[in-house]
Amino acid sequence: MEEQITANEQPPLAGIRVLELCSLIAGPMAARILGDFGAQVIKVEVPGQGDELRRWGTMLETNKGQLSAWWFSMARNKQLITLNLREPKGQALALKLVEQCDIVIENFRPGRLEAWNLGYEQMQAVNPGIILVRLSGYGQTGPYSQYAGYGNIGESMGGLRYITGYPDRPPVRIGVSLGDSLAANQAALGAMMALQVRQRNGRGQVVDVAITEAVFAMTEGMLTEYAHAGVVRERNGNILAQTAPSSIYQTQDKRWLAIGGNGDNVFRRFMHCMGQPELVDDPRFCDNQHRIAHNQELDEIIADWTRQYTLTQAKSLLDKAGIPAGPVMSVADIAADPQYQVREMIAHVADERLPGGEVVMPGIVPRLTQTPGAIQHGGGELGADNHTVYHDLLGLNESEITHFQSKGVI
Repeated sequence: MEEQITANEQPPLAGIRVLELCSLIAGPMAARILGDFGAQVIKVEVPGQGDELRRWGTMLETNKGQLSAWWFSMARNKQLITLNLREPKGQALALKLVEQCDIVIENFRPGRLEAWNLGYEQMQAVNPGIILVRLSGYGQTGPYSQYAGYGNIGESMGGLRYITGYPDRPPVRIGVSLGDSLAANQAALGAMMALQVRQRNGRGQVVDVAITEAVFAMTEGMLTEYAHAGVVRERNGNILAQTAPSSIYQTQDKRWLAIGGNGDNVFRRFMHCMGQPELVDDPRFCDNQHRIAHNQELDEIIADWTRQYTLTQAKSLLDKAGIPAGPVMSVADIAADPQYQVREMIAHVADERLPGGEVVMPGIVPRLTQTPGAIQHGGGELGADNHTVYHDLLGLNESEITHFQSKGVI
C-alpha cells in the first residue's frame, strides 16, 4: 500500500539549483529529469536563437507562433534565460551563476567550455562544491574525444545498431533518440551520486558521460560472450538469441502480440495454455538452450496458435495463465490505454499558448510514493525568466540588464 503524501513534504531535489548549458537532447533531458523532482533548473539559450530543439520535429501552432511538440516536455519545469557564452561579459555572468548553483550540465564538444574560460577549474575557483556533468559523444578523454558525436552515432558505435534488425537487411535505428536518452539517465544518476559524495566531503567533481558508453553499457553479456566464447552477436529480427520463446506474433485480426514464454515454469504454463503440453517434454524444447537452438520451429508453432485468435482473445488466455504478453502499441494506443492513464503517464499540463489551454506530454518516471515529481509548466518563451534570474538571483539592476540586452550578452 502506498504511503500518504503529506501536504508539507518537499520534492526530493528541493533546494538544488542546476545550470543547464546545453542544447538539443542528452543534456537538456538530464536536466529535465532533475527538474521533474524539484530541482531549480536554469536553462541557458543563445540570445535571439534559442535551442534548436524549439524547431525540431512536428511543429504546433501556438499564440506565440510555431513551436516544436518535443520542446514542451524538454523545457518543462525550467527557468529560461538567454546568455552569450562566446562573449567575455557573458562568461563572467555564467561564472556568477555557477557560484549560485549546485550542478552544471553541459553537452558541448570537449574543450569548448575551456575555450570560453568556463572549464571546471574556473568553476571550482568560484564554487568548490560545484558538480559539473559533462555529456559528449565519446567522453572527455581518449582518441575520439574531439570528434562530434550525436545519439545515432553513439547507438552505432556502442553496439546497439549492429544487432538491431534482420540478418538479411542493413542495421536499423530505433525510432527515438535512444542513445541520448540513455546518456541523460546516466548523467542524472551520476549527478545524484556526486551530490551524495559532496554531502560527506563538501567537494564537487566532474561526471563524465559518453553517449557511446551509455549505449554499450546496456548490451548485456555481448562483450563477455565475445571475449570468452568468440561469439559476435548478430541481427536476429524479433528473435531473442539468449532465451526463447520471446517474440511478437500476429493474431487473427492482423495485430501483433508480444509474448515472453521463456523460463521453464512459464514455458510449461504457456504450452498448457496453447493446448500442447506434450511440447514441454519435446527434446527440442525441454530447456532454454534447446529452445534457442530450435527457436524458429518453436516460433512457427506459437504463430500458428496466435493466428487462431484475435489479439484480445489471445491476451486474455495468456493473462489467465500468467504468461507475459502485451500488444505492440502505437502512441495512439498508449494515449487511450487505461494503465497509462491511471498511472498518470498521460500528463495534461495547463498552457495558454495552445488551443484548449493545455499541452499533453509524458508523465514522470520513476514514481515516488512520498515525494513524487511534478510538472509545473511546459516551458516558456525565449528569455522568459531573464529578469527573475539576473535581477532576483544575481542582483543586477534594471540598467545593467538593459545594457547587457542591448549588447547581445543576454
